[in-house]
Amino acid sequence: MTFKVDSNGYYGQYGGAFIPEMLYPNIQQLKQSYLQIIGSSAFQNEFQQLLKYYVGRPTPLYFSHRLSKKYGTKIYFKREDLCHTGAHKINNTIGQILLAKYMGKDRIIAETGAGQHGVATASVCALMGVKCIVYMGSVDIKRQSPNVARMKMLGAEVRAATSGSKTLKDATNEAIRDWINNPEKTHYIIGSVVGPHPYPDMVSRFQSVISQELTHQLEFLEGRSFPDYLVACVGGGSNAAGLFYHFLDNPKVTIFCVEAAGHGVNSGKSAATTQLGRPGIIHGSKTLLMQNADGQIQEPHSISAGLDYPGVGPLFAHLKDTKRAHFRAVSDRDAMLWGLELSKMDGIIPAIETSHALGVLESEKFNKDDIIVFGCSGRGDKDLDTYINYFEL
Repeated sequence: MTFKVDSNGYYGQYGGAFIPEMLYPNIQQLKQSYLQIIGSSAFQNEFQQLLKYYVGRPTPLYFSHRLSKKYGTKIYFKREDLCHTGAHKINNTIGQILLAKYMGKDRIIAETGAGQHGVATASVCALMGVKCIVYMGSVDIKRQSPNVARMKMLGAEVRAATSGSKTLKDATNEAIRDWINNPEKTHYIIGSVVGPHPYPDMVSRFQSVISQELTHQLEFLEGRSFPDYLVACVGGGSNAAGLFYHFLDNPKVTIFCVEAAGHGVNSGKSAATTQLGRPGIIHGSKTLLMQNADGQIQEPHSISAGLDYPGVGPLFAHLKDTKRAHFRAVSDRDAMLWGLELSKMDGIIPAIETSHALGVLESEKFNKDDIIVFGCSGRGDKDLDTYINYFEL
């Protein structure tokens, strides 16, 4: 069994492109050209140079002595928080801004939840001198105000989504409406492994630099090219897709995906999509989706803006169905406590998204020689207000 996308854009039964007729030419253009463009030596030379000299790759694989001793196992962090702009998101936006350039697009739109994708998009648009519009839920604009300021400093226009839950789902809706109205010269930089094919595959490929580096780093540090366990938080799932990419077909690697339980999986205030969802269509893709009996989307909840999404990337729906990955859910409270734990144990203040992943240290049993690699997807600067208010710092 393979876990890569098939020729029709599906991972098992999930994926595809369920799109309005007005977007059909855009998606067809992407489908017909993205593999050829990103596979060209000219593209790869430019991409690799920017990853090295602009993003700051390779990111370190850091061994946590104190956490390893406390939990009786070998704990590593793949430090995507040390990328330029503070998260893994920049890997994808660098790739997509180059793709847009090769396709002759000179207007960029994006959606963002936690704001990291918005900042990364605004950064690469400034780098390339391209107009940038970022859609963001009005609730997220308030709770992620530092990132809003960063986007504006970088020259982006931030447009508030004021419908629905006023979070990531609604920002995505607004971005898609914009794309429908401005199809010719606009490229939509989707920030996660969601949306119509080819986006889930395309974003996975750009993020796969994470696992590609990891194979070499583990070989150097541990004498073998794969870990025993990989652990990452999953909302849409781009950081997890990048961390897992080169290990998906290796049965020796156990994979944990950690979602946001919010106030509790069955509390009605949760974003644990794979536990609460069933097959449905969201933002142009068939995947697992939180919905009521009539098929209407159930509003998600997470203290983390980046995990506050009612769906999941189709790859992860497939990983759930095939049992290739184990899915866990961590509550708001526990995520905040894990964030504090990592801060005090290692001097790393993580994004609240990342904090969720650490919950497996409590829920699972590991052996002393097991090698566990956590995706440290982003740094906690953007979440300081939330940490301050929660812990009354």
